[in-house]
Amino acid sequence: MSLHIDSIGSGEPLLLLHGWGMHGGVWSEVAQKLAESHRVHSIDLPGYGFSRDENAPTLDAIVSVLAACFAEPIAVCGWSLGGQVAMHWAAREPDKVRRLVLVASTPCFAAREDWPCGMGSEALGKFAEELELNHAATLRRFIALQLRGSENERELLAVLRERLFSRGESDKDALRAGLAILRDIDQRSGLKDIRQPALVICGERDKLTPPEASRYLAHALPAARYIEVAGAAHAPFLSHPDFFVEQMKSFLHERI
Repeated sequence: MSLHIDSIGSGEPLLLLHGWGMHGGVWSEVAQKLAESHRVHSIDLPGYGFSRDENAPTLDAIVSVLAACFAEPIAVCGWSLGGQVAMHWAAREPDKVRRLVLVASTPCFAAREDWPCGMGSEALGKFAEELELNHAATLRRFIALQLRGSENERELLAVLRERLFSRGESDKDALRAGLAILRDIDQRSGLKDIRQPALVICGERDKLTPPEASRYLAHALPAARYIEVAGAAHAPFLSHPDFFVEQMKSFLHERI
């Protein structure tokens, strides 16, 4: 399949990966600012937005498509589910991923006996059930959960609701597959092998991937640093775009 890619700017390449249920358009303001110094590619993951796919995408399949689209080494910024994709790609093809920015990301989204800072299986199961009944309403509830507690929560919710279906409805098989990735993935044991320079950005008020999970991630990655955005929830690039871009640019311009 071919991915829908919006590319702007010039300079070193930078890829932006969105989260579950959204599409590349969620990055629009941030992409414009980052394009002042980078060639910025915002994609719609398989089955989302304008990227249509006949098969439910697995994590390996998504990485294979990305690797085919971007032959040269590239910096990758992943938000939430996009962070899972970015980490998996960095581990699988270390020569392709030059740097990592992991936004509101966690090595293990679902709670486990030895991992209390994940979403409970009951809550994940409820999302899966509601997805089958009314996937549009489920996505609206999910974006509300992402922004809960954030500064300017109501304004941000209006923005995300407007963008949610601006590229049509995401494929239900892709949404199912995305939930399965979030439910099953546990990348903790492989973090020590992801040696690329990494920036972990977390919202202080994130209810989906709490700061404890992001701090663990930053500590376990060999070459990572951690930034916690005060007043932000699960989408710090939306609630605090200027600070977010400032931190991104500083990190991306550091010499390796």
